[in-house]
Amino acid sequence: MYYSTEYDSPVGTLTLASDGSAICGLWLEGQKYHGGTIPEAMVPNDGAAAFDTMRTWLDDYFAGKKPPIGDVPLAPIGSEFQRLVWQLLTEIPYGETTTYGRLAQQVKERRSGKGTAALAVGGAVGHNPVSIIIPCHRVVGADGSLTGYAGGLARKLQLLQHEGVDTTRLYTPTRGTAL
Repeated sequence: MYYSTEYDSPVGTLTLASDGSAICGLWLEGQKYHGGTIPEAMVPNDGAAAFDTMRTWLDDYFAGKKPPIGDVPLAPIGSEFQRLVWQLLTEIPYGETTTYGRLAQQVKERRSGKGTAALAVGGAVGHNPVSIIIPCHRVVGADGSLTGYAGGLARKLQLLQHEGVDTTRLYTPTRGTAL
């Protein structure tokens, strides 16, 4: 059984999902793929396991602290490849960004030289079911473009600025699939 609750944040209402012991989803209101990895209907339950821990983490995060990702039990649902990419996302420090190409290189290193395209990495990043805590918003284009973000580019920029990223070198593309 899967449980859900909502959390009011500076970037809008967040939906949290728990499998009864860990967080398996965190989506922004209107986010692409909202709830898409949960295999069955979620039952509203504000007191389900891990929600109090997640609320505390989010309170700290939005208060400007840098809570460790390891403080929250996570169980994102996805393929082995996706889970590897999501693990790599958790290793991007606060206040920093990375690119899809760098992530693809890290995947290759973790898979003993078995390479993958940056496009495949981008697909995994885009389907991240635990937004904010698994920081997919910290991935940008190699040219500094604010590439796609399932929660919207304005929210991506807001989260990066909140974390202290120097966004003066970043730009919003005027054309392409990132919009």
